[in-house]
Amino acid sequence: MTGAFVRGSAVLLAALAPASGAGAAPRPVVLAAAPAHVTLAGSARTTVRVTNSGTKRVRVDVSRAGFALDLRGRPRVVWNGAGRSAAGWLTFRPKRFALAPHASVSLAVAAKLPRRVEPGDHDALVLLSTRPLDSGHVGVRLRLGVVVVVRAPGVVVRRLELRGLRLARRGRGRVLELVVDNRGNVTEALERARVVLSPDGRDGRRAVLVATSRDLRPRTRGIVEFRLGGRRHGWTTARVLIPAADGRSPLSRTYRLRL
Repeated sequence: MTGAFVRGSAVLLAALAPASGAGAAPRPVVLAAAPAHVTLAGSARTTVRVTNSGTKRVRVDVSRAGFALDLRGRPRVVWNGAGRSAAGWLTFRPKRFALAPHASVSLAVAAKLPRRVEPGDHDALVLLSTRPLDSGHVGVRLRLGVVVVVRAPGVVVRRLELRGLRLARRGRGRVLELVVDNRGNVTEALERARVVLSPDGRDGRRAVLVATSRDLRPRTRGIVEFRLGGRRHGWTTARVLIPAADGRSPLSRTYRLRL
């Protein structure tokens, strides 16, 4: 069995299946959920459309779990649902169903807040786990996670803090790693973060590096990476700029480092 996590803008996939050979044959199980990321304002409900685009009829079991991101933004399932998890607040219907090839079903997802809850964002996963109904030589299982963010009422606190910036190696290349703390109570989307490099010396040319977008959950720390191309060396002034939400001034900090 092989396992792999594939992250889009808001969905977590875990494919559990024997490795398949090369070829253009249609896949037996292709499961999709739309939307893949939902936000609920307090106690509310929504509908997710689940579609089987594969060639085999499958059974889908629905469950729930906690959700987390590691330092580099890679998603993972948290089975104990600790921290700011909303897993225990979620219900869904139906809890299991069968899908014929190219068929769809509507999954109702609802959240009910407990009596006392901290304001801000709390998230969880609705897990869709498949198993084939038709016998065959190759068993295929797919686990698809729909991210559900429940925003509890109260004062929204946005507080990002830029920490250290350092040079690191990635294989044969180099990257700048920026450590960011989210001390607020809502998830922050770090989009279009950039660093402006101003090398010392008259012959040095400025360069602008743009990072890949990522999310940073409340009360967590993360790393934003900037790929460093070319053969830049020596002392450099690096000014980091991260656009802020809601029209606020961008977050900025200047560092001195040696490349």
